[in-house]
Amino acid sequence: MIVAGIGSRRGVSAEDVLAALDAALERAALARGDIDLMATPAVKGGEAGISEAAAKLGLPLVLVPQTRMEAASSRTRTRSERVVALLHVPSAAETAALAAAGAQASLLGPRLALGPVTCALARREEAA
Repeated sequence: MIVAGIGSRRGVSAEDVLAALDAALERAALARGDIDLMATPAVKGGEAGISEAAAKLGLPLVLVPQTRMEAASSRTRTRSERVVALLHVPSAAETAALAAAGAQASLLGPRLALGPVTCALARREEAA
């Protein structure tokens, strides 16, 4: 399972979100069809651009509660002081992806920032 974690500034468009997602996918040598779901911090639930991007891709959007974000924060690779001040976690995209993918998930790389959006990809290996 692969989860795309999304972080953003207020008012992002679906196009902004999709551009960041596509850039992260390209870096990881993956395609849109490889993504199982999108995740974002619960406080971003009102961001129409994030919701619209998930809907355009036909993906479920998981709004990750703060407690789950904090529980996943020790597994992140990057740190944004702005995000720490706002959300009390090192990276919105990375922690959302990790939290939604589960305790055994790992990042495919550091978050990618493109304009007002960050995207991180996390993978959870399915049990055989």
